[in-house]
Amino acid sequence: MEFEQIEEPNVQKPIIIAAMQDMGNVGSIVVNFINESLHTKPFRTAKTPFPTYVVDRGGYIDLPDESWDYRYTEDLIVFGGGKGQPQSNSELNALCEDVIQISKKYSAKFIYTLGGFHTNRIFDEKPKTYITTTSTELTNQMKKLDVETTPQKSIITGFNGLILGFAKKHGIQGIGMYGELNEPEIPQYRAAISIIKTLEKLTYRKLGDTSKLEIMAQDLERKFRN
Repeated sequence: MEFEQIEEPNVQKPIIIAAMQDMGNVGSIVVNFINESLHTKPFRTAKTPFPTYVVDRGGYIDLPDESWDYRYTEDLIVFGGGKGQPQSNSELNALCEDVIQISKKYSAKFIYTLGGFHTNRIFDEKPKTYITTTSTELTNQMKKLDVETTPQKSIITGFNGLILGFAKKHGIQGIGMYGELNEPEIPQYRAAISIIKTLEKLTYRKLGDTSKLEIMAQDLERKFRN
C-alpha cells in the first residue's frame, strides 16, 4: 500500500469516520454523502500499487482506480468511500494501521465505521441501524441514547469491521454502525440514511440533507417494481 500526504489538515482532536464499500454500497454511499455535503478537502491518499484485476470495457481493458482519500473539515476526518476494498489481508491490515496512525497523529478520540447488516427481517422503508463498540462500558453508554446494539454474535469481515479491532488494540474508542438491508447486491440508500441519522445523533452534529438519497431510494424501488 502506498500513501501520499498532500497537505497538513488544520484539525484538533477530530472525530474519525472511516468506511469502505461493502454490502449494498452502504459504506461508500455514506462517506461520499458526508464528503459532498460538508465540502471536505483531501489531505492524504492511499493507493494499492498492484491491482488484482483489470476492467474489460468491451474490447479493451482499463486498470481499476484502487485508491482512497483522507478528507477533512472542522475537526472531522473522513476516510474511505470509493470503489472496493484491498484484496489482500496484508494491504487491508496496512490500511487499518494507517488509519490508526493518522488518528494518533491528530489526537482523535473516536473512530466511527459503518456498513450493511444483512437481515431477513421485513422492515419496509425504515431499516434499523445497529451499533457495536470496542468495550462493554461504551456500549452501556450508547444504550442510554436509545440506540440498538447488534442483536446476536457474528463475525464482521472487511475494513468496516477490522478497523474496530485495530482501534481497540491501540486504545482508541470505536463504534460500528450497520444498517439493515435485505438485498446486498443493490445500492441500499435507506440503510445509508438510517446510519446518517444515527451518526448525527451520536456525534451531535448535522451531516446534511438526505432528501436526495431518499429520491434515489424511491427511483431504485420503482425500477425493481417495474
